[in-house]
Formats: sequence, structure tokens, C-alpha cells
Amino acid sequence: MIRKRPTAGRPAFLHVAALASVVMIAAAAPPSTTARAADEFPYERMLLLDVAPMPPLKRVPILTVEPNGSATIELWCRTAKARVQVSENAIRIEIAPLSEALPQYMGAGQCSDARVQADAETLQALAEVTQWRRRGDGVELAGPATAVTMRFRASSH
Repeated sequence: MIRKRPTAGRPAFLHVAALASVVMIAAAAPPSTTARAADEFPYERMLLLDVAPMPPLKRVPILTVEPNGSATIELWCRTAKARVQVSENAIRIEIAPLSEALPQYMGAGQCSDARVQADAETLQALAEVTQWRRRGDGVELAGPATAVTMRFRASSH
């Protein structure tokens, strides 16, 4: 005759109950900061446009966005101010009128016609972007009217 012990099902039940409590605790915990950081816009970082510099200078456009939405865009020759609105995967950049003053360290001869034209093209492309996505330490910006995705990488400085 086979006798069943009254506690025969208890270890399995305890295992299932323990597993359920771990799952409930994990579901209630906030997402890890690593997962959140991978999806967040890199505020307060100098984001360099991933392009080759225009000789003779090594300067490339840099985008820096503050958490309050104010932004600075250092172009090939000049610097522009902007307001940036970022949501999940959408972005809107409103650029203020461009100042005619050259950066303090640039002389008049360093801003060639090609650089001035590149400034205008870069600003136009930034004004047209509507989407962003995190790519490593940097971001990619794109929009329906933008033919090329603009890739920015975080500065190592």
C-alpha cells in the first residue's frame, strides 16, 4: 500500500509561491537606470556632428541641449541659439535668428563662402528634423523632409 505524506505537495507549492513573489517585486520595482539612460536624450552633452572638418579648421558643428530646452548650435562659422522640445522619439528644434558676429577665436578670413553655405544648410536640416533616437553615446536626428540622417556623437572632452 502506498501512503502519501500530507506534506508531499508543499515543496512545489512553496517554490511556486516564492517565484510569484519575486516576479511581483520585480514588476513593482522602477525600471533600471541603465535601461532608462539608453532611451533618454543626452542633455548637457556636447554632441558633435559626425562629419569631416572643413580645412583649415578642425571645427565641426556641435549641438548642446539643456534639460530646460535651451540649446546652443555651434556651426561651421557662427553660433546659433535654439529651443528644443524632446519627447519619446519626437524632436522639434526652433532656431533663433543667426547672429552676424563671428566666434571670438575666428577671424574674418576663416569663414569662407563654403562655410557660410554649410552653416545655412546645417540650420535648415536641423529645423526640419522631427525624430530622434539614441545611438550609443550620441543621437541620430531625422525628418520627413530631411534626405540624410544627421548623426551626432558625444564629445570625449
